[in-house]
Amino acid sequence: MYTKRAILWFRLDLRLHDNEALQEALNSADEVIPVYVFDERIFWGRTHYFGFPKTAKFRAQFIIESVRELRQSLRELGSDLIVRVGKPEEEVFEIAKKARAHWVFCNRERTDEEVKVQDALEKNLWSIGQEMRYSRGKLLYYTADLPFPIQHTPDTFTQFRKEVERYVPVRSPLPTPEALPPITVALEPGVVPGLQNLGHEVFEPDPRATLSFRGGEREGLRRLHYYLWEGELIDDFKESRDGLIGGDYSTKLSPWLAQGCLSPKMAYYELRKYEEKYGKSKFAYELFYYLMLRDYYRFMAKKYCNQIFFKSGPQNIAGANWRNDRGLLQQWTEGRTGVPFIDANMREISQTGYMSSRGRQNVASFLINDLGVNWQMGAEYFESVLIDYDVASNWGNWNFIAGVGSGARDARYLNIISQAKTYDPKGEYVKLWLPELKGLPPEKIHQPDQLSFSEQEELHLRIGDDYPRAMVSTDKWRG
Repeated sequence: MYTKRAILWFRLDLRLHDNEALQEALNSADEVIPVYVFDERIFWGRTHYFGFPKTAKFRAQFIIESVRELRQSLRELGSDLIVRVGKPEEEVFEIAKKARAHWVFCNRERTDEEVKVQDALEKNLWSIGQEMRYSRGKLLYYTADLPFPIQHTPDTFTQFRKEVERYVPVRSPLPTPEALPPITVALEPGVVPGLQNLGHEVFEPDPRATLSFRGGEREGLRRLHYYLWEGELIDDFKESRDGLIGGDYSTKLSPWLAQGCLSPKMAYYELRKYEEKYGKSKFAYELFYYLMLRDYYRFMAKKYCNQIFFKSGPQNIAGANWRNDRGLLQQWTEGRTGVPFIDANMREISQTGYMSSRGRQNVASFLINDLGVNWQMGAEYFESVLIDYDVASNWGNWNFIAGVGSGARDARYLNIISQAKTYDPKGEYVKLWLPELKGLPPEKIHQPDQLSFSEQEELHLRIGDDYPRAMVSTDKWRG
């Protein structure tokens, strides 16, 4: 009997629900062979400009957990996941050649490094008469449904949102298959590497972490269900999204969305179900707003291609005073700036791989506007350490703060002390991550550099010894 085989190459779509590449492979072939490759360049490589480790331990662990769960889910449906370590354009090609497959199905990526890999694989497959077939795996909206071609996507999110939400419906998520055909080709399943195999030491999660992020489709769906239905937290989303402590401020869905463990369409339709039961909610709309923003950044990455990575950004401008100062950058990354709100956020990200949206805006503004450091250095540091790193969202947000993004007018300058007093009025967040400041009263916690010598003596805190001297005087933000 003639068997039509397909390779299903999992990438940033580590799920079975709403997976278009999976559905198209099943519709086209008699046998589907799922494959995941731990790309050596992603796990052992360095960032493009400044050489940070490409994938630090927190995201590496999250991906390992996600792949392990994907394999288990596939096995429960009668299939398996073939795992390799190396370069996808070589490893997937070898599997496709051995299996005598007809096609390799995958969800298309749009940014430079990912495009080069899929193009190289496609070229290899052509050499043996096999074909790549691309699907869409990351978006809330289908590009074919948009009221404009990608190259004419509005440059401002406000205009994009108005045009899209008015005219474009969100398609229903695709179902999870009930069963999958077994793999009949003799292929070694391969071993999912551990954290040490990927060059990291095994670690214990920091007990102060905002949430214990565990990778995998089930965990992503569980978090979505908890946020909407069990905790009923969506009604407080608008007020709580700028929180700093605990697991219940904001959805915390970003790590699962970034690795494709959770479909944005699934999140949207759960929101719809919630509204059908409880009525229309402006709070639910706020979450929809952020799902649209993820799409917007992805469309900007497609429209402007590599310009989102350039110092001058999509607007092709550059700050004259931005400099590649590794000394200043190191003090920032280590949380030794002497500005408590900045240091607390930077210590959180270094020790957990996560930081609130409010924190990200503040530390970026401080690095760019107050230290005058090249924003690309901050963007690459985030690329390295974030558990929820997403190419388009990360670089799009840094573009915006630096004032070089497509819709930006000027650099987004934040008054750090005003922000600190608004979002951490009692200094609880600062004290959580900077225990050396736990003895300071709320009115002093955000400006220890303004303490007199006698106040330092009274509070048993010596600036310069117990806590760093401020790189930028906090008096700068007074008034």
